[in-house]
Amino acid sequence: MRRSLRLRLVLSQLALIVLAMGLAGLLLLTSLRQYFLEATEESLAAQARITAQALIPNARLAGPVVETQSPAANTLQQRQTSNLALQSDNLALPDGEVTLSDLDLGYLADTSLQLGTQLETRIRVLDAAGTVLVDSAEPEVTPGLDLTGDPLVTQALQGAYASETTQEGRTSVMAVAMPAMVDGELAAVVYLTQPLRDVDAVLGDLRGRWAWSTAIALTLSGILGLILARAITRPLRRLTTAANAVAQGRFDEQVPVSSQDELGRLSRTFNDMVSRLRSARQTQTTFVANVSHELRTPLTAIKGTVETLRDGAVDDVSVRDRFLATVETETDRLIRLVNDLLVLTRADAEALNLNREPLDVAELARATMTQLASHAEAKGVTLQLGQAPDAPLAWADRDRVAQVLVNLLDNAIKYSRDRGRVTVSVAPDPAGGSVLVRVADAGIGIPAEDLPHIGQRFYRVDKARARRRDRDRRGGSGLGLSIATALVEAHDGRLTVESREGGGTTVSFDLPAE
Repeated sequence: MRRSLRLRLVLSQLALIVLAMGLAGLLLLTSLRQYFLEATEESLAAQARITAQALIPNARLAGPVVETQSPAANTLQQRQTSNLALQSDNLALPDGEVTLSDLDLGYLADTSLQLGTQLETRIRVLDAAGTVLVDSAEPEVTPGLDLTGDPLVTQALQGAYASETTQEGRTSVMAVAMPAMVDGELAAVVYLTQPLRDVDAVLGDLRGRWAWSTAIALTLSGILGLILARAITRPLRRLTTAANAVAQGRFDEQVPVSSQDELGRLSRTFNDMVSRLRSARQTQTTFVANVSHELRTPLTAIKGTVETLRDGAVDDVSVRDRFLATVETETDRLIRLVNDLLVLTRADAEALNLNREPLDVAELARATMTQLASHAEAKGVTLQLGQAPDAPLAWADRDRVAQVLVNLLDNAIKYSRDRGRVTVSVAPDPAGGSVLVRVADAGIGIPAEDLPHIGQRFYRVDKARARRRDRDRRGGSGLGLSIATALVEAHDGRLTVESREGGGTTVSFDLPAE
């Protein structure tokens, strides 16, 4: 299972979902907690201001002034201040303008003051020494208690606003200490604390909902992931099966293409590769068979001749010389075949070393025609050269181009009619940038059904051509045009054949200009 691509895909998808849900939940819950804490602090600050204004004349509280409060803070403030009530039997506030020297907060303790609220907010008012004057939670016990040891009270007694959120058991508690200033000096401290049970309950509920959402998302994603992973891995399994078949030598395997995505393109590429391998294997098999046949013919002739000589023909001078000439001819045929195969092998491996130089193709064609003149005369064929006056020099290997011309002229002479004509023309390519060479004859031509196969290795045309080769005693191996094509393509050129049965053949190729 650890090696299963389907399982790895599903686990990867689930891991991404867990990571995304975890980060989203963490950020959301953290942001909500911070939002609720800020809203609660703003509400407590508002309560502290209301308390100070109600109990301490001319008091100015040091602390944050919230001009635009959040919706949550407005809701909390309206809820809490609407439930805030001050009750006293004999509360007597000083009349008129009161200064700090005239202000004595003892009236808060002397009077029967009750600070009540329907909420859980605990409100305490401390004097400038940090002693509790009034406590909404314990109005009869706490007054007189010294709170100077509380860090928030200590900070507030120094004239600075202070707030803190602490954990008491499983409940969070927020505390706010605000100094009340009269004539710029500290008169009292309003100290409020409130448990955050509602906030903790809301966040706990959200955590539970987030956990359930994550579990549902993982379940649905796992099911969907299995379906998608199966759809993805199915063509891969087919490819694996087909690849194993190809590895065992079965090249008839094809993978069905059911999509246009990357897997579909991979399947099409695999099918193309198998088709090419099948074609290459067939070509290799045919090539080996043809080579074996071509080698067997001259070797059989040489062996038969040698056996005849050993049986006594060597004593007859005329017979001996004729047989030795046959051996020499067949040996030359073997050498030509091996050389042709070597050229094709190097061309297939792109290992032909071309010694390019500026080349006058017309002059080279003239020299080649002179070389084959005796062969043409024996056939009664006239060789003719046509050269355009503006034909440029080619950038090519002289020996390789000569080999191309020899093969093409030899074929043209062999398959021309008696007293026929073979024309070689050299001209600039109309498309520009290259030299165009044409070798045309008025011979027997090539049948239409054979024309697409011309240039294939060891391919020979119909029996009419075979009979002509037998009369010439120069039967070829079927590699001449293949070699010519390979050499032209090595020069970045292209060789084409145009022919009509009974109407002659024209072979054209182009070479890059200097």
